[in-house]
Amino acid sequence: MKPILWLRQTASVSNDSCLMIWNIKPQTRAYRFLGHTDAIFCVRFSPSGELVATASRDKTIKLWVPSIKGESITFRAHTAAVRYLDISSDGLRMCTGSADKSVKVWNLHRQKFLFSLNQHVNWVRCCRFSPDGRLIVSSSDDKAIKLWDCENQTCVHTFQESGGFAAHLDFHPSGNCFAAGSTNASVKLWDLRMNRLLQHYDAHTASVNKVSCHPNGHFLLSASDDATLKIFDLLEGRPLYTLQGHAGPVTAATFSASGDHFASGGKDEQVFLWRTNFDTPQSESALRRITPRGTEEGTRRSGNVFEKSQTKTAKRMGNAAESPASDQNRVNAAAPSDGFHEDILDYRGGQSNGERQPPTSVQCHNAPRLNDNSAPSFLPLGSTANAPAPEPSLLKDIAGDQQNIPPTLTTTLEHILSQLDILTQTVSILEQRLTLLEDRAKELNKT
Repeated sequence: MKPILWLRQTASVSNDSCLMIWNIKPQTRAYRFLGHTDAIFCVRFSPSGELVATASRDKTIKLWVPSIKGESITFRAHTAAVRYLDISSDGLRMCTGSADKSVKVWNLHRQKFLFSLNQHVNWVRCCRFSPDGRLIVSSSDDKAIKLWDCENQTCVHTFQESGGFAAHLDFHPSGNCFAAGSTNASVKLWDLRMNRLLQHYDAHTASVNKVSCHPNGHFLLSASDDATLKIFDLLEGRPLYTLQGHAGPVTAATFSASGDHFASGGKDEQVFLWRTNFDTPQSESALRRITPRGTEEGTRRSGNVFEKSQTKTAKRMGNAAESPASDQNRVNAAAPSDGFHEDILDYRGGQSNGERQPPTSVQCHNAPRLNDNSAPSFLPLGSTANAPAPEPSLLKDIAGDQQNIPPTLTTTLEHILSQLDILTQTVSILEQRLTLLEDRAKELNKT
């Protein structure tokens, strides 16, 4: 049996220039790290959990050891405030976005600058590595979302926002699409394969500050200035839950690596830790069945609304009993861009072979279970399941034939396969929707 991934530490930062590390398992006093000379905008755990990186208005990046010693290394990174940072999934590289309009990539362990990406014409708000580390997506006040190829260090596509700019981005676990939360109150899902809009939600009534994809690829979390958190079902293309608990704008939200928890923070100077109860398919199968775009009905529905009083008691992590200097490490209420950021709440997972422990925070109601029979009855293109292997004697002939194929024909065939893959996904989506409609019709007939 595989060990269960558990939440061990949560990190938070704010305008008070302090980094807080909250020890969840076991529950011990929080660590408060000093070193930056101005507001901290972003924090990230490395994949191993051995390092924590912070980005600050003081133009520096700091790497910390999340222990009681609080040792740190400083990067003199940019010529203006560093708004965001991200660490690749292999833990080898770090990208940083700044108000100097650039995105820079670094070797994390050697603390060495690698290259810079410079096509934005205004502040860079966010930059994220794709799950495989080959791409970087960045957003800016210039209303452009740019997709970068790390190997060639070039911009391969630009997505244009209208009516606002993307304040935050997050890749879908599959790496084939990404979510964007915008200052025009919209949440969008962009497809990287066809470079088009996949889903669009107008469920919030104010600027969306953060978005976070659930590790299984089925759900999307958003945090907004309207003081709510929303959870979207990407498979059905609709808002699922609205969570109310913060007394002001929610400026940070992120899922843990295991997806069992998520955290939120806001201008009310509170950090909430929530527990999820999702029962969903894995990311690849979920992506194949994602609805192409949010329907008119789906974008208007607010989903189930839960207030804090309806969902048990939130765990307030800014408690004086948990912090040696709680009065000083409260989150400073400031503009959304200067307050909590999604990575102000980041997680370090530990492993446990024991049974699941009781919830330590707000517990959301169970998401609706999906009908397993509604899944496509055919394999997606490119799948090798049950496919007969070629005989050994033919392998050399096959390799020789492949070398003789003209490059133009190869490109054409790849394009055809790509189109067939899209058609397959479209049929899969139609099957899914028909099944859902049949189930709803049966429920209506029963009533």
